[in-house]
Amino acid sequence: MINHLGQLLNVQMIPGNVNDRRRIKALLRGQLGKVFADRGYVSHQLAEELKQSYGITFIAKPHRNMKNYLMSLSDKRFARQRALVKTVIDQLKNISQIEHSRHRSPANFCVNLLCGLITYCHQPKKPSIALS
Repeated sequence: MINHLGQLLNVQMIPGNVNDRRRIKALLRGQLGKVFADRGYVSHQLAEELKQSYGITFIAKPHRNMKNYLMSLSDKRFARQRALVKTVIDQLKNISQIEHSRHRSPANFCVNLLCGLITYCHQPKKPSIALS
């Protein structure tokens, strides 16, 4: 999870066979405001639960076969900035080199991942979105 300045707010590793929506509450714990997600997180029930329990406005672009809902112009602009997340992921993979598939031990994998995340956090210039 990142903010509009490209800074990492929270990181969570889950197995590939687990639905991401099951772990989103733990990822968003302690956060406030609006959360923009991709289509994989679309769930009216999840959005209502996050609003009631945590006070978080959850915004995800609906699937093509779903009914659109009204959103403010600023929210629509932020929802189109998926490229920021893709850029951060690309930098984590290529610059910080967290995508190495031949680790010989779980400890080596964890150290490589942690060092990559620390390297990204200390980059002087991160991808960001201008708010004004």
